[in-house]
Amino acid sequence: MQDIIPFFILLVLFVGTCLVSPLHDGPMYDSTAYTECKEEPEKPLYNGGVFESQPQSGGVQHAIALYAVDGPSFILHSLTQDTIYSFSVWVRIEGSSSGLIRASLQTENETYDCIGTVLAKSGCWSFLKGGFLLNWPSTSSMLFFQNTDGKDINIELASPSLQPFTKQQWRFNQEYLINTHRKQAVTIHVSDSNGKRMQGATINIEQISKDFPFGSAIAKTILGNMPYQNWFVKRFNAAVFENELKWYATEPDQGKVNYTISDQMLQFVRANKIIARGHNIFWEDPKYTPAWARNLTGIQLQAAVDSRIQSLMNQYREEFIHWDVSNEMLHFDFYEKRLGPDATLHFFETAHKSDPLATLFMNDFNVVETCSDVNSTVDTYISRLRELQQNGVFMDGIGLESHFTVPNLPLMRAIIDKLATLNLPIWLTEVDISKTLDKDTQAIYLEQVLREGFSHPSVNGIMLWTALHPQGCYQMCLTDNDFRNLPSGDVVDKLLQEWQTGHAEGVTDEHGSYSIFGFLGEYRVTATYGNKTADTTFSLCGGRETKHVTISIRL
Repeated sequence: MQDIIPFFILLVLFVGTCLVSPLHDGPMYDSTAYTECKEEPEKPLYNGGVFESQPQSGGVQHAIALYAVDGPSFILHSLTQDTIYSFSVWVRIEGSSSGLIRASLQTENETYDCIGTVLAKSGCWSFLKGGFLLNWPSTSSMLFFQNTDGKDINIELASPSLQPFTKQQWRFNQEYLINTHRKQAVTIHVSDSNGKRMQGATINIEQISKDFPFGSAIAKTILGNMPYQNWFVKRFNAAVFENELKWYATEPDQGKVNYTISDQMLQFVRANKIIARGHNIFWEDPKYTPAWARNLTGIQLQAAVDSRIQSLMNQYREEFIHWDVSNEMLHFDFYEKRLGPDATLHFFETAHKSDPLATLFMNDFNVVETCSDVNSTVDTYISRLRELQQNGVFMDGIGLESHFTVPNLPLMRAIIDKLATLNLPIWLTEVDISKTLDKDTQAIYLEQVLREGFSHPSVNGIMLWTALHPQGCYQMCLTDNDFRNLPSGDVVDKLLQEWQTGHAEGVTDEHGSYSIFGFLGEYRVTATYGNKTADTTFSLCGGRETKHVTISIRL
């Protein structure tokens, strides 16, 4: 068993500048996470990081134990501004069968209400993973743990870890993950018709499509708007309809179903070979349930929801790669209140039978944006998803809306780490930055969120929530109404350019070969020798092995 800190212990840590390593030998991020409750805690990540007790000059130790009566806390000294701190600890409780435990940080200047949560249990150890980034340096800060429902329980901690990263080290880790999970090496071999390798052949390689889905919401405003369509197609390979598939949009009056607008939008998607998410079948928030349906109960409501799902699935069978089945079910429960606790399960079952190849998603907000929302902590999300799985729901997907104000990057990554242990598709489905911030700040935070999402190996796609209307966008626009980039649009264009191979050109070596390291996707390659050319296509689909492509030039 690792060192256990009882509820009455206060641990004082001295965090020195000696822990900040140069970029080339800095710490590698540890994505390890656990969702199961264990009899014994695992060893701390990073060997504890700054919690590791090692003699310092003058014999000073990192850790000095003092007594306190208010619960487990860590006093952290000399925390630095703009340093990213990744935190983890194992938690066990006594006095209740389970409890949602929240870690908070109090500095001289501000309080970080939540830097990590865990749904802890009695009799076994649960893993909390999170982190924080300070706006100001702190001489002395308190990291403390509380039961969110206020009940008096004992909290025990084990294997704590606090690992600092400079922003440069964090970025280095992101780039490492992108290079190892979003790219692949390929070697082009050129030979003549007799199989002899040809040195000095000119090679031109062009990426013609990207493997990673990166897109945005669109609205009916894109219909007939060629500048908007051209702008969108130039950038994105995925789309989601902002409101046009929602029940209140397709059946505003009972029995009067109209798919005209969504059909036209789907035609645009098809014509441009763009994949699309289905958003959404039902929305648990009564505010976005059709007004006429809110007045139904019992058999009448059941008949209405059955009609809705059958109509929608019949209309769009195999058209959408995903369906958000019961949107924001962690925060609202309109249908379960009216139809019973199995209502959501029935939605998933019916959707799967109607469109068995579509991935069915749970989709909710405040899962990665914060951990302060008790309705949608990472363990709450996992608990509900497992409940659906245990009742036979198939092909689940994890939808993280990602409506951020100020992103907490180590917390965001820690939560995705924990969700990744479920081995299910993870998408950031509605990414934007709050309009309460100015446009330049929106752009800065957007880039941070997109880099976190793209560099995490378990994130399968990213969708922006930036459908353009004459009056603007939901929270954040990428362009003005004349399609001139706003700061956020510049960020998106920069990252799209950065995350594609583009055009590569070179000549074959003495072995008749030419190699590149390219982003995953489809490619066209042309080999030229003298006045003779040959071309072919190939795919980079991921993996550590080098892809080999052979081109034969007939002389």
